[in-house]
Amino acid sequence: MNRSRWLAGVVMLAGCSIALHAQVDRIVIAAGTPEDQALTAIANETDAQKKLSMYQDFLQKFASNPAAVAYGNWQLSQAYQTTGDLKQALEYGDKALAGSPHNLDILVSQTAIAQQLKDNGKTMEYAAWGGEVYNSIAKQTKPADVSDQDFANRVADEKNSNKTSYEFLEAAAFNAVAAEGDATKRMEDIERFTPAFPDSRFQEGITSYAMVALSELKDTPRLIAYGEKTLSTSPESVPTLLLLANTYVDDPKPGSVAKGITYAQKAVAVARVDAPDADRSRKTSAGVAHSTIGYAYMKQDKTAAAITELKTATELLKGLDDQSYAVAGYRLGFAYAKLNRVTEAREILMEVVKVSGPVQRPCEDLLTKVNAARAKGK
Repeated sequence: MNRSRWLAGVVMLAGCSIALHAQVDRIVIAAGTPEDQALTAIANETDAQKKLSMYQDFLQKFASNPAAVAYGNWQLSQAYQTTGDLKQALEYGDKALAGSPHNLDILVSQTAIAQQLKDNGKTMEYAAWGGEVYNSIAKQTKPADVSDQDFANRVADEKNSNKTSYEFLEAAAFNAVAAEGDATKRMEDIERFTPAFPDSRFQEGITSYAMVALSELKDTPRLIAYGEKTLSTSPESVPTLLLLANTYVDDPKPGSVAKGITYAQKAVAVARVDAPDADRSRKTSAGVAHSTIGYAYMKQDKTAAAITELKTATELLKGLDDQSYAVAGYRLGFAYAKLNRVTEAREILMEVVKVSGPVQRPCEDLLTKVNAARAKGK
C-alpha cells in the first residue's frame, strides 16, 4: 500500500493535538518509529505469502499500540482481498474497525469486499455505517477556543475531503437495495439507507423501491403513510404518485377510488407528455396514469369515461412498455365488452393477447367470451 494512505483517514497517537474533536478516524504511524520501519520492510516484500506472515508478526510485536493493530489488521484485510480470500479479508477488516470504528477508508474497503462477496446485507451494513460516520462530521462539538466561522470552515473542509468516500458508500448502499429481491429485507435496507444518506441523489429510486416492496408485502397502511410522507417533500415524484394512485384505487375504504384518480391525474399533469422534451419515461408514466384512471372509472361504473382514458393509455404505451400496454388493453377490451361493443373489444384484445405475461391468460379468457358474444350477435 502506498505510504500516503497511512495518512488517510482522529489521529491515534498519544500526544498529538488537533483543532477539532474530529468524528472521522485517521490512522497515523509516525515516521521513523519501529512500527514505521517494520511497515517499510513489509512494503518492500514482493512475496504475497511472506507479507501475510510479516503482518501477523507485526500485530504480535506491536499489540500494545492500538493504531498499529488497527492498521495491521486493515493491511491484512487488503492483502487477503488481493489473494481472493474474501472471507478472511472481511474478518480482518472487522478487527480493524474494532480499533478504528469511525474510519471511512476501512469502511470503504469493507463495503467493496462485501460487494465482491455479493453479500447485500453486509454491503448495506458497512455503507450505512460509513454514511453515519460522515454525517457525524457536521455534529461535532465546537471547541470553546475556535470561532464560529473557523469551525464552520473546518467542518466544511472535512466533509469535502471525505465526499468521495461518502458518494461511493451511498452508491453501494443504493445498489444493495436494488439487488435485494426479498421485499422484507429490502425495506429493512431502505430503513437503514434513509437516515445514513439523507437528501440522497438516489432518493427517487429509493422511494420507488420502498413503495414496490410495501406493495408486495400488501402493507397498504404503511405504503400510504410512506407515500404521503414522500409527497410532502417531493410533491411531483411521479413514481410515488402512480403507486399511491394504484393503491388507493384498490383500497376498499370509502373515498379511496376518488383519491386514486386525483393522484393519477396529478401524475399525468407532471409528466407533461405534450411538451417537446417529453421522453419515453414520461410518456410511459402518463400512459400508466391514464390506465389507472380508466380502471378507477370502471369501478365507479363510468364506463364511457373509462374507455376514453384507456384508449389514451394504449396509444401512449404501445411500443413503449409491453406489460403496461397489455394491462391497459385488457381493461379497454373489458370496458368495450361491458357496453356490448364486441367488435372494438375483439380488436384490442386480439392485439394484447399476443403479449406474453401475467395478463395474457385473462385476455384469452375474455377474448373467448367476446368471440362467443360476437358469433351469437350475428
